[in-house]
Amino acid sequence: MGVGVDVLTTGPALDSDELADGLVPGPRFNAHVLDLPEARGPSYFWKYHGLAGEVAAGIPARVFIAGDLFTLPLMKRAAHTQDGRLVYDSRELYPHLDSFVGRPFVRRFWSAVERRYIKYADHVFTVNDSIAARMAIAYGIAEPDVLHNVAPRREILRTDTLRNELGISPDTRIALYQGGIRTGRGLPSLVNAARSISEAAFVIVGSGVLSDSLRTSAHGLSNVYFIPHISPDKLLRYTASADLGVHLLEPTCLNHELALPNKIFEYLMVGLPVVASDLPEIRSVVADHDVGITVDPEDTLAVVTAIRRALFDDEDRTRFQANIPRVFEHYNWEHSKARFQSVISKLI
Repeated sequence: MGVGVDVLTTGPALDSDELADGLVPGPRFNAHVLDLPEARGPSYFWKYHGLAGEVAAGIPARVFIAGDLFTLPLMKRAAHTQDGRLVYDSRELYPHLDSFVGRPFVRRFWSAVERRYIKYADHVFTVNDSIAARMAIAYGIAEPDVLHNVAPRREILRTDTLRNELGISPDTRIALYQGGIRTGRGLPSLVNAARSISEAAFVIVGSGVLSDSLRTSAHGLSNVYFIPHISPDKLLRYTASADLGVHLLEPTCLNHELALPNKIFEYLMVGLPVVASDLPEIRSVVADHDVGITVDPEDTLAVVTAIRRALFDDEDRTRFQANIPRVFEHYNWEHSKARFQSVISKLI
């Protein structure tokens, strides 16, 4: 597109040249790294909005992209200051996040924020059809443009990384979970399945608030292994050494019910069949394309049966793997990239 890009972020210093390499074919790319405010809760957000909003408003951009609901108000103000256009990239059904369950006032607050500011967006993106339809109905807007949460596809060869690192024998099949170790991910069900399928190895990759309690529940199970967080640039090498990807997202909130986690696509990208929750968007990938098995994540017996079948029924596994390329004919980063670039070009 030949445009300059400025990114506002928090955390450690970033290498702008490295981030831009192969991603931004423009003459300029700047990463503005902001210090995290010394606060929590609402105070944190107000302080961050003040800090980030001041920086954003000082950038003479033509298009301002809010990467989530929490930055939408400050990016709207920056766009107004610079007489620019506003894009809202809604990567979740934000007012219905699992962290808002049991917190009705917080949920209503963020619902009100989204309702107020979404009307100023010149274009809205989201991650799947179900969330797009929900947002259109909730706010009386045109359905947001869908950009599926799929990485650019590339050939990734099988590895022995997990077997070599954990000492798992070559003839033992591996069921893998990778992601946050938090509530609502069906991880207790996965540990329970390991008790019933002792001939398989179960590897859990990630970190989170449930890490200690999950390790405690798996104590004494010699076929359950834990690996802390792995950086994204190294992760797929681990993924490619498993035999099955498992993602048992629980419908604890509307955002979970309508979710289509990128972990599903990571498993499929390296050729793994999938056992995943029987939820609408997940079903549209896993069941409709016949690349694995969908299951009620709270039905322990069904989870065990599905994992055992997907690991050891070679006829099913061969069919699942043969069908994987069909998924990426529809869920395709290159198509999403072209739509995104077209929209931004028109706004510029």
